[in-house]
Amino acid sequence: MEYNTTRNHLIIREYGRHIQKMVEYVLTIEDREKRQKNADSLIELMGFLNPHLKNVEDFRHKLWDHLFLISDFKLDVDSPYPIPTSETLKAKPDPLPYPKRYPKYNHLGKNIEIVIDKALNEEDADKRQGFANSIAYYMKLTYSNWHKELVHDDNIQTELAAITNGELEFNSRPFIKHRVDNSREEFASSGGKFRRNFGPRNNNRNNQSRDNRSNRKFGKKRY
Repeated sequence: MEYNTTRNHLIIREYGRHIQKMVEYVLTIEDREKRQKNADSLIELMGFLNPHLKNVEDFRHKLWDHLFLISDFKLDVDSPYPIPTSETLKAKPDPLPYPKRYPKYNHLGKNIEIVIDKALNEEDADKRQGFANSIAYYMKLTYSNWHKELVHDDNIQTELAAITNGELEFNSRPFIKHRVDNSREEFASSGGKFRRNFGPRNNNRNNQSRDNRSNRKFGKKRY
């Protein structure tokens, strides 16, 4: 009886131990024509055991790649597709270049600087003013997300003028629905304890439950 501890490593578990043993047997066949016929039969059997691969594009190509992978790329047979190698399987893709952008104003981010540069290069006066109003709205929204108090429009104008050297000014008052968190104020006003809300009890429900208990006590039934 064979134990898993004495067996070799199962390369692709989806095909099971029997397919791997068949591949190992095909490797021992010296006659190339016979080895080719057994390899073709193995491809048909692998496709039969894994019908979900039929929905994959070029599923037979994938089966042949799996056959060579199970044989550790030692199987010498003809394939209708390019024969893979261990080097192509273990090849690592080139690392993706990570964008390194260092914003001047970290609390606003790099994207707002790109929009400001686009606004400064805009020649149309109406579009330039629209850019300025949108930038002011975004700046006020950013402050509202990170600060408890809502920033005043004069502060937004001062910082926008400092960033653009006074070239952009917004002529609208950006409206931001500020989110106020009152949980801390309620916690402090209640002496360090959250206030619990006890609503009025349902008297009808309590009376009904009291009647049910009394009926069970005296052996009465309600119809």
